[in-house]
Amino acid sequence: MQLVLNTPGAYLRIKDACFYVSVEGQGRIISPKKVESILVTTAVQVSSDALQMAVEYNIDVVFLDKFGDPFGRLWHAKLGSTTRIRRGQLIASTSPEGLEYARQWVERKLENQIQFLTTLANKRPAKRDALRERIQQLEELKSKIKEQAVEDDSAADSLRGLEGTAGRIYFEALSLVQPERFPFQGRSRRPAKDEFNAILNYCYGVLYGLVERACILAGLEPYVGFLHADNYNKKSLVFDLIEPYRIWAEETTVYLFSMRQVKKEMFDKIRNGIVLNKEGKQVVIGAFNERLDTPVRYKGRNITRRHIIQLDCQSFAQELLKIDLQREGDS
Repeated sequence: MQLVLNTPGAYLRIKDACFYVSVEGQGRIISPKKVESILVTTAVQVSSDALQMAVEYNIDVVFLDKFGDPFGRLWHAKLGSTTRIRRGQLIASTSPEGLEYARQWVERKLENQIQFLTTLANKRPAKRDALRERIQQLEELKSKIKEQAVEDDSAADSLRGLEGTAGRIYFEALSLVQPERFPFQGRSRRPAKDEFNAILNYCYGVLYGLVERACILAGLEPYVGFLHADNYNKKSLVFDLIEPYRIWAEETTVYLFSMRQVKKEMFDKIRNGIVLNKEGKQVVIGAFNERLDTPVRYKGRNITRRHIIQLDCQSFAQELLKIDLQREGDS
């Protein structure tokens, strides 16, 4: 399970060799064996003993800001990858092999988007033609991405350009299905300009934390990416790897609105934008966790979406290990 601490004044400590969460005079005991990760938002207290227990049980602790973006995390001091995996990652990052991986991830993202828009079009006859027009545009862009030659010097720039164009078309399509009471005119990040972006940003923030954790557990280096620039303090690989999984955050956001679970009272106004408040975060994280923890058929087995991320990262680490072994054999 994922333990979410998002109530101001909540306190996590140890009691009888278990986690003990106290909120507004109410307490709850949770076995550390049942916890996979802990999300800590602002105005929450966590004892050092609780953090030590989390480390001992290899429980990921992620600290989120008011936008839902992770700004810090805690994991076991001995956790790490083999040198070979990271060496393979470094080799791939400076060769067409790395860009080919990135191309495949972007292609998967577009496939997910097309499938989602197709589902929405089938359920919304009044918007069907407009959605199908965007679907056709995305299909054309997906074909261009699939044909992108990764050996070209300008391949990365071309791929980023195609991805950006696809993103604008996709979110334009999503804006067509938004309720009139909650208009959405395009992506806005920090801060969100509307309710749709506030929810989507929060879900993306949770997703970033899951992908980074999966990277660490698989032995990957989060800061060495293939498509996104390796800027100082930027987890470039996380930005690359997250692409195929963004759809889960987008589906959750759209369905929250379509099922009329979003209320104006779930948001607080801040300078130049809005953010989810306590009530809003509870609704969103509950819905997103339900989607992440629902088993789906993937590569011949039933597995939760949350564990798909870990499975993919482990498989990717093995591919990078092969790259290093092959390079060593060639030399």
